[in-house]
Amino acid sequence: MKRRRLIGNTTALRRWAGSIAVLAAAAGGTAWAAPEEAASAQKSGVSPKARSMLEKMSDFLGGQRQFTVQVDGSTEVVLQSGEKVEFNHDSEVRLKRPDKLRSDRRGEKAEMEFYYDGRSFTLYGENNHYYATARAPATIDEAIDAARERLGIEAPAADLLYSKPYDILMEDVVSGTYLGTAFIRGATCHHLAFRGNETDWQIWIDDGPKPVPCKFVITSKKVEGSPEFTAEFSRWNFSPRLGDEVFHFSPPGNAKRIDFLAEQVAQGKQGDKK
Repeated sequence: MKRRRLIGNTTALRRWAGSIAVLAAAAGGTAWAAPEEAASAQKSGVSPKARSMLEKMSDFLGGQRQFTVQVDGSTEVVLQSGEKVEFNHDSEVRLKRPDKLRSDRRGEKAEMEFYYDGRSFTLYGENNHYYATARAPATIDEAIDAARERLGIEAPAADLLYSKPYDILMEDVVSGTYLGTAFIRGATCHHLAFRGNETDWQIWIDDGPKPVPCKFVITSKKVEGSPEFTAEFSRWNFSPRLGDEVFHFSPPGNAKRIDFLAEQVAQGKQGDKK
């Protein structure tokens, strides 16, 4: 069954970008590719070097049992007037395979914490002290899918957290090109560009012994104004001390529990079919 992930999913991109405005309530230079490289990509779909680099990154990330990473992101929102505005945020992501994930997000529109402990999801808003909890499947891969499908929680960079990121990233790809190297936060990174039916995306991968993503950009071609999501990654740690308590949410004394609206809607639809 095809995963309902964000790249190539225009509806999800539009909803995710629009949800930035209401999230609090809901919970240096580039070296260009040689002409022959670009021509090869057009003829064969995805150039061998672009495919190889992406597979290398995917195998490395998927093989890590645990890690933490800092993600600095920005999301463009296209207003009805056609004006583009950009909302910035940063997140600390903590992952422990096969069934633990946490993301603490700080930004202009919301300060949110997301917990997955192998049994349940919890989303907590620090500004309003509301939290919502729902049952969750047994693995991170299944949990990311369920959070998107059942709860409407969209996080573009989550595609990189799957056990096999390559399979998820390449689902909608029709062509891919290796563009050379660039400097991201002082590191030399390989620059890859991919085209899909509904989105284009780029990724920069560290040239060092640990081929981690340095930067990730998604452009939604079929959303008016072609808004972009951008994420830069730093402070990777592959040997953190992550006890299970890190991924378990204990509500503060002033926290108020609410229900996930998306799950209520989904349950209502299922009830209509009976």
